[in-house]
Amino acid sequence: MTETKNNNGLKVLAGLLGVVLLGTIIYTVSLYQDKKKTETDLTKEKNLVVEDLNSLKSEYDKAILESNATNEELVSARDNIARYIDSVKTMKADISSLSRYRRQVGVLKAEREQLLKQVDSLTRSNTMIAMQRDSTYVELEKQTVFNDSLVVQNTQLADAVEKGSALNLSKFSVDAVRERSSGKLVSTSRARSTDKFKVCFTVADNVIAEAGDREFFVEVLDPQGNVLGESYSKTNDDGASVTYSKGTNFYYENKSLDVCDYINKPSGDFQKGNYMVNVYDDKLKLLGTSKFTLK
Repeated sequence: MTETKNNNGLKVLAGLLGVVLLGTIIYTVSLYQDKKKTETDLTKEKNLVVEDLNSLKSEYDKAILESNATNEELVSARDNIARYIDSVKTMKADISSLSRYRRQVGVLKAEREQLLKQVDSLTRSNTMIAMQRDSTYVELEKQTVFNDSLVVQNTQLADAVEKGSALNLSKFSVDAVRERSSGKLVSTSRARSTDKFKVCFTVADNVIAEAGDREFFVEVLDPQGNVLGESYSKTNDDGASVTYSKGTNFYYENKSLDVCDYINKPSGDFQKGNYMVNVYDDKLKLLGTSKFTLK
């Protein structure tokens, strides 16, 4: 009887131990499964964080490429994200660390939005500046063309004024004269009778010419082509020169003016033959030519 009770007790104890062992096994398996699930979730979460960081980095790379000039703030932010990616990949995943990085991802996204707004504003500003610069360049080109046109017009106008203000002769005559004992001069065509040449010309009126003292130059060439008189020399601004017989001075007041001067005979008599007389203005412009013959 006693032995039967002992056997029953052992059986009950063995059953209890079996139940406890089974429970322990079930609990251990449950803990292991929970751990594996937690590790899997943490790995997924870690990958999501890395994915978000890579997405942010790609957006910065795109913004840097689209920027006309290197933006140091964009480059710095991109490099920081690259360091965060390396840290997340190498860290041992845990809830605390992942939560901290997840919050940091949110901060980085907000920072990205702010930086991209600044870059967009700067890009629009640079575009506007470039447009204004191009517009200014076009206006400068137009102004340069206009100024060049004005220079040409002014030059043409100055040339026209200079040409228009130049004096000209409306009449020009040369007469060989003999002086009588009374002092009266009479015309002659004979070389032996000629005492001097009377050179007369009429300066035409010109309202735009400058009034004042003027000097014209009379050149008399004998039959051999030699210059009669003192043979003075005059050179203009262009380097051209003329050897002349006499300078004739007069005062011009924009009205028609008659001027006469005389060329005295050289030592001895005038030669027979053909003579030519030229009149030049103060810039050595030829104003008139006259030819005559002494017998």
